Amino acid sequence: LVANGVEPWTGVRSHAGRNHLKAMRPGDRAFFYHSNIGKQIVGVVEVVRAAYPDPTAATGEWVSVDVRAVGPMPRPVGLAAIKADPAFADLALVRQGRLSVLPVSPAHWSRICDMGGWAG
Repeated sequence: LVANGVEPWTGVRSHAGRNHLKAMRPGDRAFFYHSNIGKQIVGVVEVVRAAYPDPTAATGEWVSVDVRAVGPMPRPVGLAAIKADPAFADLALVRQGRLSVLPVSPAHWSRICDMGGWAG
């Protein structure tokens, strides 16, 4: 992502994830989370193009957004640390761990940024 500049966020195949992608607008920021290797937040991205039909989907019901890297998280924030913090008890990542796209409240955003040393 960093090397290419702007990349499409494709392949989301859950209805909840699709709806969250549809709600994203250019300028919105999101955490970049490694869901397989490490299970940790490793950076911040910014949406640069609102939802459009996902070019990797066989049908037109799925969407994608384009994002650009804003920067790496100085200290990756692991899923275990998030789950261990009572402040995240109502975070969808903790309650519904399989979601690839989910909303983050301003309070959760701030706490994760603090944990990861993100000042941006």
